[in-house]
Formats: sequence, structure tokens, C-alpha cells
Amino acid sequence: FIPGVNSKKKQMCFDWGPGEMLVCETSFNKKEKSESMPGCPFIYIIRKDVDVYSQILRKLFNESHGIFVGLQRMEEELTGKSRKAQLVRVSKNYRSVIRACMEEMHQVAMAGKDPAGGRQFISQVSILSVMELIWNLCEILFIEVAPAGPLLLHLLDWVRLHVCEVDSLLADVLGGENPSKHESFWKLVTVLVLQGRLDEARHMLSKEADANPASADMCRVLGDLMRTMPVFSPGNAQTLTELELKWQHWHEECKRHLQDGTFASSPQLESLCKIMLGDEAAMLEHKERLSTWYHFLVTRLLYSDPTVKPTDLHFYAQSSLDLFLGGESSPEPLDNILMAAFEFDIHQVIKECSIALSNWWFVAHLTDLLDHCKLLQSHNLYFGSDMREFLLLEYASGLFAHHSLWQLGVDYFDHCPELGRVSLELHIERVPLSTEQKALKVLRICEQRQMTEQVRSVCKILAVKAARSNRLGAALSWSIRAKDAAFATLLSDRFLRDYCERGCFSDLDLIDNLGPAMMLSDRLTFLGKYREFHRLYGEKRFVDAASLLLSLMTSQIAPRSFWMTLLTDALPLLEQKQVRAELGVPVLCGVGVAELLCLQPSPRGSLHVSSHPLRKSSVQGRKVACSEVIFSAEQTYELMRCLEDLTSGRPVRGDPDAQQLQDDDVESTKVEMLRLALARNLARAVVREGSLGGS
Repeated sequence: FIPGVNSKKKQMCFDWGPGEMLVCETSFNKKEKSESMPGCPFIYIIRKDVDVYSQILRKLFNESHGIFVGLQRMEEELTGKSRKAQLVRVSKNYRSVIRACMEEMHQVAMAGKDPAGGRQFISQVSILSVMELIWNLCEILFIEVAPAGPLLLHLLDWVRLHVCEVDSLLADVLGGENPSKHESFWKLVTVLVLQGRLDEARHMLSKEADANPASADMCRVLGDLMRTMPVFSPGNAQTLTELELKWQHWHEECKRHLQDGTFASSPQLESLCKIMLGDEAAMLEHKERLSTWYHFLVTRLLYSDPTVKPTDLHFYAQSSLDLFLGGESSPEPLDNILMAAFEFDIHQVIKECSIALSNWWFVAHLTDLLDHCKLLQSHNLYFGSDMREFLLLEYASGLFAHHSLWQLGVDYFDHCPELGRVSLELHIERVPLSTEQKALKVLRICEQRQMTEQVRSVCKILAVKAARSNRLGAALSWSIRAKDAAFATLLSDRFLRDYCERGCFSDLDLIDNLGPAMMLSDRLTFLGKYREFHRLYGEKRFVDAASLLLSLMTSQIAPRSFWMTLLTDALPLLEQKQVRAELGVPVLCGVGVAELLCLQPSPRGSLHVSSHPLRKSSVQGRKVACSEVIFSAEQTYELMRCLEDLTSGRPVRGDPDAQQLQDDDVESTKVEMLRLALARNLARAVVREGSLGGS
């Protein structure tokens, strides 16, 4: 049912998502034209696992996750007799988590001011109670595998735990001045006998005997029968055969008292004696006090077959269900689940629970525990995965629909040997990387499991996000981790563009420590090497800096659009003769090259003083005496060739900016200065190399 949608006249369209479905109304109609009347304007989101969004149930998911992981690690250590005890302990831990959530939710429901929210919590409490009821029975029958004798004791505890109204009734009756005169006195005694709490029933009968001397003898006789009833004791050495003989003798004594009319004058005491004799009709007279057919079943076993064998349970269970319902109503889903358990049909229990319960938590954890008990090995599903793995995958998929519980789902996928890794890869890619902290968690999970493609995907996403927020250093770091050469090239271009605009590099620590990562792309290699050139120049290692600069140009690793910047960077190294002017050496040209170096084209084509660090260094470098020619004649020829290639109108790879250099007055001025500096350096290099050769 979709609110506001007339399903008789309108059709629905839907689209599946990882954990939910989008549903909306459509005007599509095959038979006739759609009506022009306005329809439902909303798009509805239908979630598959609504329970994951409950704040209290999150405690159930978190606590049970720890138990689940501990069980998987414990598997290797579980051997011999200790195995069964450990598995029972794990089962009790699961049940304690269910009960803790149940109690907390009940408190919230009672204290809540919102009636609708309170009803929702009460409904959830009833579901948790049913889950704990089923789990407890499965623990008795499948995990603990209680034999005849102890089996009935466990079933009695099971009923007492889940039919707990008697405790409040007991407190209410005992709280009065005269308990035997309380209106619910006999109701209380009857319920105590139906639950097998005979010591407490005897205590209540003693109060009746004190208050009513006429019935004192009858109360004493019935109390003695309750006291002498044979009950199996785990610490006792008696055999089941001895117990059955004692029980038959006790049963005959009860029957004799009933036939002799010992309790004839007290209908209440006579009814109690009939119940203790296992009279089904007498029990069913108190159907409202039994409340459920499985309570009736356990009471019936207690007083008719206390040494019942596990294999006979389903006969008693079926007849008890039929007698209790009496054909007036049909079995509920819970009845079918419990009946399947009494029939020891584990797979039917899991199937019925999967249909009836609102989420996969119960069946996933119960099936995993039963699988560790070696009870599901023979049952494989036709689509490739066994039942345990299928249910764990479904449960983990539901967790991944939640913004934080998805982290728990990772461990469940890890312990699905067949399809777990593939499922994790598909789901981890769909986790929204809303914060960097969450992205780092996803990244760590992928790296721990060597999920290479997912690691690259996450790094690419983080790189793009960092680039959009103009954090180029972080973006470059993530693109390197992602081994994304194309994006690293794009970022390198942005670094170079920023350098041209501002005259300095950002994120120097990252660029200085690229190491082997700079080989990811040619542009990144150029960025790293160009920064290395600046560092060499700053350290006054001019020869090394000049060689590196020349190699960047001749190896074609530098982008052609950046050649003019590189040639301009070569000017201070070409004009080392100009630096010696302050030491009395005459200047060879009328215009100081250092001053010319300070000229840089502005966006409008005029000249302005540049903040370029190398150009500043060239002016300040006048105080440094250096008589060495840095570029050799051969290197100078290479620089000349690069300059001519740049200005000759033969652009590499169709660079459209190369032809425009000759039409720009500012660029023409730069070119003339470079040619002048190259010619003068060539002259000095030839003279110097000739003099060295002659000597």
C-alpha cells in the first residue's frame, strides 16, 4: 500500500537500489488514455531493512557483531567436550543481548511521551520477545541437545522465562494482609502448579490452611503430594528407569486420593489434583492461565511423561496444538516455527523465521551458530552458496544501507568464503564518502584486503574532491596513490600554471619528496625535475642546474608552452659575465641584462616588474663573483636550437600558441634578449674553450 496512490487506476514504476527501492506513480496505461487528473506528486523510498535505523536495535547489531567475530575466531579452538559447552555459552550470549535490548526498549516505551512512538516500541519488544523465545528453544533442542530427563527441566525453564506474568501476580497476592482471601489467590496457585513451581504452590497452600482450618487437612495432603513428586535432578545418580518407577508410584497415590474423594469438598484443590494427574481436560479448563499451547505442552509433559524423549516431542507438540486451538483458529507463524523446531526440522525453522521476522539478523546469526554445531552441512542451495553464507550476505547487505553500521557488514562478508569478497567489493564501492574520515576508513578496509581496484577508485574520488576545493597538494597525493596518470598530469599543469601566475610553488614538501612517484606521468616528472632545478639554483650549484634545465628541454619532457619560461630561467645562468660589472669588469652591452630580466609580460601585453624568484636572484646575484662559463658552447647551441624551434612557426603537436609568439611585441622583446644573451654566452664559451684547448 502506497499512501495517496490509487492502484486501481494508476500504475507504479520502481527502481531498485542497494538497500532500498524508489517508487512513484506513472501515467502509463496500455489500454486507454491516461486521465488528466493530477496524481500523486511524491517519490517514495521503501527500505528493505528498516530496523537498522532504530537507535536501540543498533546496540543489538553492535553487540552481536562482537559475539559473531569471536565465534569465528574460536572455531579453531573448539574441540572435544569443550566444544558443546562453548557453543552453548555463545548462544546464551546472543540471548542476553536480545533481552538487554528488549528491556531497554520496554523502559523507553513506558517513559515515552509520544503515544505513536510508544506503540512502535511495544511492537518491537514483542518481536524481540518472540526471537528470544525461538532462539531459546533452538538452543535446548539443537545446541545443548538435552536428553530425556534434563530435557523437561530445560523446557520448564523455557516456559517460566517467557510466561512471567505470574511473578507480578505473586507479588500482588503476597502484598495483601490476608493472601488467602485475595481474589486472585486460587488463580495464582493454579498458575504455579501449571508451571511446575510446586514449592511456591505449597507455600501458598500453607497460608490457606492457616486461614481456613476446615481445609487444613486437604491442603496438607496435597502439599505432601507436591513435595514428594519425583523430579529429575542433574546431580543425582538415579537412572531414568528408577525415576519412572518412583513417578508411577507417586502417580498412583495421587489417583487414589482423587478416587477416595480426599479433595471432594474443595473444587479448587480437586482441580489441582487432576492437573497433577495429567488430566488434559482439567488443564484446558484453565486455558486463559496457560495462555499458549506450548505452555500447555510443557505442563502436560510434566504431569504425564516427565522422561519424554526428544524424538517423541513432535507427537506431543502436535496434539497439544490441536487440543489447545480446538479447531477455533488456525496456527500463527510463531506456532509453525515452534512446531518445526519440535519436529527437529532446522531448515523449516529458518525458512519460517525468514518469512515472519522483519530483518535478517535472527536467521543469519542462528544459522551461523547451527552451522558451527555441524547441523547444516548437508544443505546447499542451488544458486552456489550454502544457507549460512546466503543469510549472512543478506544481513550484511542490509547493514551497508546504514551510514555507520556498514563497518560491521565488512566482517560478515569476510567470513563468507565463497561470495563474500565479491559482495564486499560491490558494496564498498557504493559507500558514500561524505567525509574524509569515512573515506580513510573505507580505504583502510580495502588496503587490508588487497582490493586494488577499490583502493584506486577511492583515491580517485578523494583526488577529485580535493582538486575541487583547490587543495592541489592533497589532490596530487591521492592521484599518485590511485596511480591515475591522467589526473596527475592535469594537476601538474595546474601547479605549473599557478607557478607562472604567482612566481612560486605551493606544497613544496610534497613536490620535493615525490621520489619514484614522479614517474607516473611525464608532466609529473617535469614538475618534480623543474622543482629540483630551483633547488639546485638556490644552493648555487649552477652547473648542475644548467645541465638539468637543458635536459628538460632537449628530452621533450617539458610542455612546449613552458619552454619560454625555461629559457627565461636560463638567462641568469647565461649572463654570469654581467654579474661581474660591480667588480670593475666593463658591461658588454649598453642595457643591463639583469634589468631586462625583471621585465615580464602582463596579461594586457605591457611590461611590469616580475616577482619571479630566479629573476630576483639574478639581481641580488650581482654580489656573487663567478668567472665560470656555465653553459658550454655545445649546450648553448642546444638552447639556440630550442629557441629557434619555438619561434620558427613549427609547433610540436599543433601547439596553437607557438605561431602567436612572433606577433606579440612583448614576446618579441624577450626573444631578442634571449638571442643576445645566448650569443654573448656562446662567444665567451668559445673563447674559454679555445684558450683551454691551446694551453
